[in-house]
Amino acid sequence: MAQREFTGKHAAVLFVGAFAVIIGVNLALAWNAVRTFPGLEVSNSYVASQQFNNRLAAQQALGWSVYADARDGQVFLSITDEDGAPVEVAKLSAIVGRATQIKDDIEPAFEFDGTSYVAPVDLARGNWNIRLVARAANGTEFTQRVILHVQG
Repeated sequence: MAQREFTGKHAAVLFVGAFAVIIGVNLALAWNAVRTFPGLEVSNSYVASQQFNNRLAAQQALGWSVYADARDGQVFLSITDEDGAPVEVAKLSAIVGRATQIKDDIEPAFEFDGTSYVAPVDLARGNWNIRLVARAANGTEFTQRVILHVQG
């Protein structure tokens, strides 16, 4: 059996093929990144930054702590004050979704049961975020992203 010679044509095909694979993978990754990007958080970051310190001070003055848990097909959202007592807020909205994309986002109807907010949501295993917006009785807005790890 005769050995084939590695020619310039073979080198060119190998070179072009390798770069085609690299460029194809980069295009696929860029397309997926743009497709799953949820969008802007604020329309004007400069204006939002001007109000940040005032909103932060008002939110910290509430002294609230937030903890989330998921079990038995329900999501529990506990908001407590500085003394550890449960807080019933004037208004609550929360979006539960994956950290990496928005296609699984849902807005559960949380109900206060006297100790925490509960919503019937059956979440798959993994890392979830709860983007919480609560309003205190005095009108102060409390916003927080709560990380929720759901076990198998």
